[in-house]
Amino acid sequence: MHGQKRFNLSAWGLREWALTGLALLVLVAVLLVSSRGIAAGATGDVRGVRFGGDTQRTRVVIDLDRSARGEVIAGGDRGEMVLTLAGVGAGRGVSGTGSGLVRDWRVSASGTASRVHLGLARTARIERRFLLPPGDGVPHYRYVIDVAATGTAPTERPTTLRAEPRRTERPLIVIDAGHGGRDPGARGAHRNESEINLAAALMLRDELVRSGRFRVLLTRESDVYVGLSERVRIARRADADLFISLHADAGADPATRGASVYTLSEQGATRAVREVTRADDWHRDLHLPGRDPSVDRILLDMTQRATQNRSAQFARVLLSHLEAADHPMLRRSHRDAGLAVLLAPDVPAVLLEMGFITNPDDERTLADTALRRRLVRAVAEGIDRYFRQPAGAQVAATAAPAAPPSRG
Repeated sequence: MHGQKRFNLSAWGLREWALTGLALLVLVAVLLVSSRGIAAGATGDVRGVRFGGDTQRTRVVIDLDRSARGEVIAGGDRGEMVLTLAGVGAGRGVSGTGSGLVRDWRVSASGTASRVHLGLARTARIERRFLLPPGDGVPHYRYVIDVAATGTAPTERPTTLRAEPRRTERPLIVIDAGHGGRDPGARGAHRNESEINLAAALMLRDELVRSGRFRVLLTRESDVYVGLSERVRIARRADADLFISLHADAGADPATRGASVYTLSEQGATRAVREVTRADDWHRDLHLPGRDPSVDRILLDMTQRATQNRSAQFARVLLSHLEAADHPMLRRSHRDAGLAVLLAPDVPAVLLEMGFITNPDDERTLADTALRRRLVRAVAEGIDRYFRQPAGAQVAATAAPAAPPSRG
């Protein structure tokens, strides 16, 4: 009886151990499957590589499943750039021929990262790199590499972009007198802003025409209202080389005075792309090939970047001439904002706040014909100097630090 009981207990123990062992095996299997799922979810693959641009500037776009951190481990000075992308896998690897300044490319695995090899033209260098999150209709991440030519350009004919400077005729300057008509702008002690803006615009036109070096177009020549988007369209339809919008600032403190210059902010640039690409024929409007929407979008980005660089360069030249003329300046005089009149992606543009109409001294300067002419001549000299610079100097600039606009 005692032995039988021991046998029963042993059998029960065996069954219990068997069930426990089976449960452990199931648990281990579940954990293995789960861990594989987590690993697979944590490592996305490179989706593909795209190109845009020409033999002067080429943009490489690497489409990614998720965010990645890029690091250059070979800098391209010997005709090759090697970049690691931490956080994404290479899958089975992929390669292909390049375009523009990129001869060929390949993506391979490097541990848990991807390694991107770009064969570059010997006259090329890496200009900038950045990661773009999903947005503007693109559902995935993009790692962007801009490559620029450094020496003698290859013989391949580049794609024509409107943002390139045109030297076959006198530059066309579009002068925008801010506000007007039912929109008088800010109010000073004695005058409305729209009145001062128009007087300065007409005077600047006369200075530029008198020089014989420019063609000039005004968005308005009298006290009429012109919508903000129409002002931009006027410049783009005319294929302008430069757009300058004249304003007089306003502030709560009457002691605040001085001029400032605004260029387009990065947020404004994103808005500008949305505005442009709403139309079905936007690529024709920008003189882009229209054969591949992805390539056209890359070319649009490159066009806009070149335009922003030129705008920033002109802003610096303009500010230097205003300072040389001893015109009062705000302490931080180069600012950026998403102002509507700066949204053209292919026309360099600035908004000049000539001074504060709410400051008695600034209002007196802007209202006095002789003092206003001194200001306008400094602006005209800045425009002339900007267009006398080599073309390369006009694209080497970077945007100014962001600063909130003092007024809309």
